Amino acid sequence: MVMTMTLKPPVIRTAAPHSHHPATPQPTKISVRDINVFYGEKQALNSISVEIPGKAVTAFIGPSGCGKSTFLRCINRMNDTIAGCRVEGQIVMDGQDINDRSIDPVVLRAKVGMVFQKPNPFPKSIFENVAYGPRIHGIASNKQDLEGIVEASLKKAGLWAEVSDRLNQPGTSLSGGQQQRLVIARAIAVNPEVILMDEPCSALDPIATARVEELIDELRQQFCIVIVTHSMAQAARVSQRTVFFHMGELIESGSTEEIFTNPREPRTQDYITGRIG
Repeated sequence: MVMTMTLKPPVIRTAAPHSHHPATPQPTKISVRDINVFYGEKQALNSISVEIPGKAVTAFIGPSGCGKSTFLRCINRMNDTIAGCRVEGQIVMDGQDINDRSIDPVVLRAKVGMVFQKPNPFPKSIFENVAYGPRIHGIASNKQDLEGIVEASLKKAGLWAEVSDRLNQPGTSLSGGQQQRLVIARAIAVNPEVILMDEPCSALDPIATARVEELIDELRQQFCIVIVTHSMAQAARVSQRTVFFHMGELIESGSTEEIFTNPREPRTQDYITGRIG
C-alpha cells in the first residue's frame, strides 16, 4: 500500500503563553494618509495609509528592504536627519499632523521614543542613561524626583532588581539583553506616548529575546508600541496588529491572528508560508 503525504503550510502560533490579546479594539493613536518617501530620485515608499491603535503592539513585517524601517522613521521624523530624504503625506497623532512646520521634532521625539536594533547606551552610568532625558526635557524638578523617575523606569523595563546596587557603573558594562532593556528604560523615562522599536531583538540571544518580548507585552498596557521585526514568529507572539510591506508598498494590515491564519492578499500568504522573502 502506498501512502501519500500532503504538505501543509507552516502554522505560526499567534499567541505566546504570556500574551493576552485585548478583547476590545483600541482607538486609533496614529492615522497615516498617503505617505510617500523619496531618497533623492528613488521612491522608497508608495502611498502608505494605515491606522495604528494606542495601547497595543503593531508589528511591521516584510522582506529586507521593503520599507518597514523607513516608514517607522517617519513616525518620529528621524528621516529629517537623512540628507536628500523627502517625505510627503500626512501622519496625524492626537489630531496634529506631525509633519506640520509648527511641530518641533525634538518635542515630538520626546513623545515618540525609539529603540534601535543594536543596544546603544550612552557612555555614562546606568543612572545617567535613564536620567538624561528627564533632565534635558525639564521633567524632574529636583534630585529626588529624578531618582524616582529612574527607579520607576528601570522597574517598568524589568531591570531594577538586576542593577539597583550598581547604578553608578557604566551602562556599557551590562549584557546585551540588559543594555537593550536599559535603552527601553531610557525611552520610557521621558513619559512618551509611543515607543518605536526597530528590530529590538535581532542582536540578542534567545533568552534575552524572550525577556524583551515579555517586557513589550507588559508595556503595551501603557504605550502605543510599533515594532519592526524580521521574525514572523516574533510578530505572531508579541503583536495584536500586523502590517505587511512588500517593495515599498503596504500590502495588507489587520489583526495579527487574521494576517497569520487567513490573509486576504496572495502576496501576504506567500510571504508567511515562505514562498517569497
